[in-house]
Amino acid sequence: MLLGILLFANTSSNMNSANSGNLRWTNYTDGIQQASVTNKKILIDVYTDWCGWCKKMESDTYSDDRIESYLRENYILVKLNAESDAKEMLGEVEVTQASLAKAYGVTGYPTTVFLMPDGKFITSVAGYMKPTEFSQVLKFIGEDYYKKMSYQDYLNLQNSPGR
Repeated sequence: MLLGILLFANTSSNMNSANSGNLRWTNYTDGIQQASVTNKKILIDVYTDWCGWCKKMESDTYSDDRIESYLRENYILVKLNAESDAKEMLGEVEVTQASLAKAYGVTGYPTTVFLMPDGKFITSVAGYMKPTEFSQVLKFIGEDYYKKMSYQDYLNLQNSPGR
């Protein structure tokens, strides 16, 4: 009986910090704390349970070995259910995951939100992305190209001869 309780407790505590493949996801509150300690940017995967494209992004994109490796190295990973009443901390204020998604302007799923290590908003990208496309976005944000040029200029630079 005790083993069953321990297994259930362990399973339920991991629901907010779901792990897919080799990626370690956490909730918003813990992600903000981890980023402040590690000085890594935050990637928030905003999803809903019914979203087919969210599931496809999970199975095809987030599970890609190159994506996993880059994410582990450069980002704190947060899962945010846009329809959940689960509580998170936004500074000193308790809010729901659903209200956080609205605060970041999310209206479609999946949406990927990028934050600075201090929690300041960088940008968000709506929709499913294949691994190659997602890798370009991750590097554009992760390596601070977004501070120097437009995304189109970055893509042109990446596709220029000699690269």
